[in-house]
Amino acid sequence: QLVTPPFYPKLVIEQIREIGVQSIVLVAVTAASTGAVMALQLAYGFSRFGGELYVPKIVALSLVRELGPVFASLMLAGRVGAGIAAEVGSMRVTEQIDAIRALGTSPIKKIVIPRIMAMLIVIPLLTCMADIVGILGGLVVCMVELNFDAAFYFNKVIESVLMRDFLEGIAKTFFFGTAITITACYYGFNTKGGTQGVGHSTTQAVVVSSIIILVGDFFLTKLFISF
Repeated sequence: QLVTPPFYPKLVIEQIREIGVQSIVLVAVTAASTGAVMALQLAYGFSRFGGELYVPKIVALSLVRELGPVFASLMLAGRVGAGIAAEVGSMRVTEQIDAIRALGTSPIKKIVIPRIMAMLIVIPLLTCMADIVGILGGLVVCMVELNFDAAFYFNKVIESVLMRDFLEGIAKTFFFGTAITITACYYGFNTKGGTQGVGHSTTQAVVVSSIIILVGDFFLTKLFISF
């Protein structure tokens, strides 16, 4: 139903604002903290055998390939997935979805598709931001703890991160974003039991989508490595 009319571009734009713009601060803080903690732990561990020069490379590769996509997706699963499940669940228990059907409009076209399209647009952009902010977080720690020069740090990052690494991380986000949205909508549509059921559906949506992200990341990584 993605390519068949009617289309609702205004709903997609509204969801882009809801999903993307309002998640920027959350994802940025998470990424900066992750990069800084990684750099700090690696600096402490590698200093035992003089391996501090490898800290920028490992921080950058870990963020771009794994931690950036996964942590950004987990944050969206917690904030956006819960919001979608609660919103759709409330529509279900108040019979708004039945009203949409009665008006001859597909609830899938009006509720699910705009959210999926918005998520697929937003999540790669947020992941790119998470990669950059996380690397900058690692830079601050390396400058303070290891007395690294910023130019040296970025040279090591550029040497170690290939375009393939970046694209693999971004490719994962399309799977994660789809899983978050479909899972949240599924539990929202199947909400029963009034307001208590909405809370139950919201919890299930967050838990299941988080598990899908973590388990799916392993299989996607294994798939990409095999090529």
